[in-house]
Amino acid sequence: MRITFYAHACFRFDADGLSVITDSYTPGPKPGSGFDPVDEPADLVIMSSSTDTFHSDPSHVRGEPVVVDALTVPPAGLTVKGVEIRAFPAMESLSFDFQGEFGRHPDANALYLFTLGGLRVLHLGDTGNPVPAEHLDALRGNVDIMLALAGAHATIAFEDLDAAITAINPRVVIPMHYYSPRGWLQIEPVEAFLSRYPAEMVTRVGTPTLELTRDTLPPDRHIFVLDQSR
Repeated sequence: MRITFYAHACFRFDADGLSVITDSYTPGPKPGSGFDPVDEPADLVIMSSSTDTFHSDPSHVRGEPVVVDALTVPPAGLTVKGVEIRAFPAMESLSFDFQGEFGRHPDANALYLFTLGGLRVLHLGDTGNPVPAEHLDALRGNVDIMLALAGAHATIAFEDLDAAITAINPRVVIPMHYYSPRGWLQIEPVEAFLSRYPAEMVTRVGTPTLELTRDTLPPDRHIFVLDQSR
């Protein structure tokens, strides 16, 4: 599997002759995200939300991808183009003042788990609260790669994220949704998340891409930081 980090919570996964893109943002200056368009083709786009500027705009993905809103995935999951997808309902932070900062109330979103290239990938969506125990129970031991919300602020607190990582126990953690000078959200930089873990547990890849297979997964949990490409 080849993993490419575009920006914010948007990644590309290539394996088995398929391309999957996660949480595509609205490109361009505010009220867009501030990030450049993806401008590449994909077979499938999965979104954790149907309304959020930073998570739910596939318009700049080329081709004719199937678009799946994780909020509409049935409890038993579904399979699209051979990709198995399960979703776990979530909410934006119930304590952050969305009304004061953004003029709206917190929205629903979803964590989602999909399998591609023999690897199980969990995207934490835009959740702003502790991951419920029933979700942790369903995910424990069933995740190879976690895309982890690492910017705090209006998303999951670091203490709750640490607890979720420990409970789910992925082999690979890739931080996402942290401060970028290209975006306009005033959230924590990735260093705030990384400082909570031993230096030997962290690899800064130095490029936007990482290649993994089941055989090359690290034996113990490891954090890989990818460069933003958009």
